[in-house]
This record gives sequence, C-alpha cells and structure tokens, in this order.
Amino acid sequence: MKVKFFILCLISSLVGYGGYLVGLTAQQATVLAIFSMSILGTLFFWDFRLSFVFVGSGVFLLIKAVVLEDFIQFASLDVILFLIAMMIIVGMMKEAGFFYWLITVLLRVNNLDGKKLFIILMLASALFSAVMDEVTSIIVMVTVILNICTFLEINPLPLVMCSVMATNIGSASTVLGNPVGVLIAARSSLSFEDFLSHALPVSALVLLVSMTILGYAYRRYIGKLSKLLKEYQKDKGFLYLISIPADRKTKISIGIFAVTIFLIALHKRLELLLGLQENTLLIMIPIIAAGVVMFYRHDKAREYVEKEVEWNSLLFFMFLFAQAGVIRATGIADFFAQKIVATFGSSPRLLSGMVLFTGGILSSMLDNVVTVASYIPVVKSLSVLHINLKPLWWSLLFGACYGGNITMIGSTANIVALGLMEKDQNIKVNFFQWLKLGLFIGLVSLFVAFLVVFFMFGYFEV
Repeated sequence: MKVKFFILCLISSLVGYGGYLVGLTAQQATVLAIFSMSILGTLFFWDFRLSFVFVGSGVFLLIKAVVLEDFIQFASLDVILFLIAMMIIVGMMKEAGFFYWLITVLLRVNNLDGKKLFIILMLASALFSAVMDEVTSIIVMVTVILNICTFLEINPLPLVMCSVMATNIGSASTVLGNPVGVLIAARSSLSFEDFLSHALPVSALVLLVSMTILGYAYRRYIGKLSKLLKEYQKDKGFLYLISIPADRKTKISIGIFAVTIFLIALHKRLELLLGLQENTLLIMIPIIAAGVVMFYRHDKAREYVEKEVEWNSLLFFMFLFAQAGVIRATGIADFFAQKIVATFGSSPRLLSGMVLFTGGILSSMLDNVVTVASYIPVVKSLSVLHINLKPLWWSLLFGACYGGNITMIGSTANIVALGLMEKDQNIKVNFFQWLKLGLFIGLVSLFVAFLVVFFMFGYFEV
C-alpha cells in the first residue's frame, strides 16, 4: 500500500511539474497535481476514493484556488438531485417486483431456445439500463441470469458478460441510463428528445453489432443452452419460474414510472410552453415523482432514502464535479483546449474522434464519471474558439459508455456484476480473461460510433 501511495504521489507531482514546464503558472500546476491525485487515487485506492476527493477539495480552498461559494456552485447539485430522485423511484419499482415480473414476461416466449434467450437477455439489459441507472439494471439482470443458470445447471459467465456489455451500451441511449448522461445533458443543453434522436440510434446499431460478435463467439454455449431449455421446458418448475403475475403494487409502480418517463421525455417542450429555464423540468420532474413515491409508500420512504440511494457514490460525484469546475475556473481547461486545437487543428470531426477514442480508453481504466467530469471543462473551453460542441458532447458520451466494456474495471456495472457472480457461485474472472473479448467489443463499438459521427456529422450538429 505504501508503494502504491508513493507511486501515486510521484505521478501526480510529475503531472503538475509537466504542466508547469508547458506553460501553466505555479498555482495552476499545483491545482493540476492535486486534481490528478484525486483522479488517480480512485484507480489506485478505490475504497478510499471519497477520502481523496475530500482532502483534495479542502486543499483547493486552503491554497485559495477557489472560494467556497464558487466551489459549492461547481458541485452540480442539479445532477445530484436528479440522481437521488431517480434512485428513490427505481427503489420503489425494485421493491414492488417490477423487474422480475418483466423478465418473466420476456421469458414466456414460444419455443424458447438458447439463441432467443441470449437475444432477450441482451435486449433486456440494454433496455433496463436505458430507463434507469446501470447499477440497478445489472443487479436485476445478473440475479435473474444466475437463477436461470442454476436451474439449468450451466456456467453463467458468458451470459453475465454479454449482459454487462449490453448494459454499458444501452446506458448511452437516454439521459437516464448513466450518470454521465445526466451530467452531459445538464452541461450541454441537450434534451431527453435529443438523446432519443441521436444517442439511441447509435446505441441500437452498436448493440446489434456487439450481439452479432458475441453470438458468434459463444455459439457453442448458445447451442448447449438450446438443448437444456428443450429438456427443462417440460418441467413444471421452470414454467412456474416464468409465470409470476403482476400484483396491484407492481401495476401502480409501473404507472408512476411510466408517467415520470413520459414527462421527462417532454421536458423541453413543457419548459418552452411554461416559459421555464432550460432543463428545469428535466431535474424537477423526477424530484416531484420521488415525492409522490414517498407519499404513496410512506411506510418505505425512509428505507428508500437510506438504502436505495447510493450516498457514497453521490458524495464522490459531487466533490469530483466541484474539482472539475475548479480546473476550468483557474484557466487550466482553457490552456489545454488551446493546446489541443494547436495539435489537432480545429476540425470538429478530428476533435470528435480524439474525444471519443481517448475518452473510451480512459473510461476503460477509470470510472466513466471520472473521465467525463475531467473532459467537460476542456470541451466547454473549446466554445471560446467558436467550435461547434454538440458532436464533441456525443463523442464524449459514446466514448465513456462504450469504452467501459474494454476492461473488467471499466464501469461500475462490470464490477458489480462480477462481484455478484463471485459471491453467489464463487466464479472469478481475471483481467485478461475479460480483456480478450472486452477489448474487441469495446474497440469495435468505438469505431462504429466514430463512423456514424464522422459520416453523419451534420446530423450531430443539430
């Protein structure tokens, strides 16, 4: 541990010193070194990530890199409140059994075989991650997969890996799928409708390509699944497993969630109609819906707030966003934006490719929220150079989400899924076992997204 901490301090110091050598002031170089330590600390010591952002933020204030009022403003409380509200709503749905009910509906397919089950599970993973956070989605999906594989007496690893990869791809489809989607939407003036018209088609294409590759890679496994399903479909126990009806609580939960999603989808039009500030309803609709949930399930309200809300992650996000704001306020982001343009030119297509691939690679090594929070100040600074930022925002979204498939630590969904599988069935996956398939899927996904952005560039400018 001491060696890792020494290496962390050394790298952070070298980053700060390197920044000073290329033209940053002494204070800017110090800020960059502290920010690097906060970011890299999450990679070296994941369990202590809150400690690093807390200490780093305190040091920023002590060296007068930022005043307290600005630091609080940079904390992106709008995004944090949105995430809190959605976690409460999803907690209600999970407790009501909605997700298990929906899976049973999907599994009641005529003549279910291995290929159909593979497609259903990947589509369900992408769909769930698109309409709620990726962590809740993968918990539900992995639990269902483990139950099915235990019943069929087959290794769950291929289905779990496919589900995780579909989850990361699907999380880029809507604002709701991933914290980075909310963050990008709030900072780029992109609406829910923009995500549906721009991000959803790209994610659908990437998912189709990935399903084709994974289907071929696991063709023997899928064939074995088909044989087992034919045998077990005659079993009354399997039929009972997929025949759970929806009760009244589940139906009411579906209604609340459906109305919330519908209103979020229309937030831009409603804001124009009511003369409200941009993204006001995007943030406030989930908050109001969460209030309705806590009124409806008042007996569970405290439990939803205490157990369903990931306070540890939210605190980390809040301080990370604040530190990223300091990077822009101190002029560091503007400095690097000018360096990027001087190196790559001002071609939006070239810049989009650079953001997409570098964002994807970094997301495979760091949490994608960390990557996006680090990139946002630099991307926003490019607006001063009169560069259209919309293609860059989409590239950042695709890179952060699709790049998460490259390594087993590339996204929170990966870590959660592998942890559940190890806990339930003592199945462990090593780094290279994941990498040999994840690297191919991740790079193909990034390349497909790049081709779409490159050849349909005008569309992404809209």
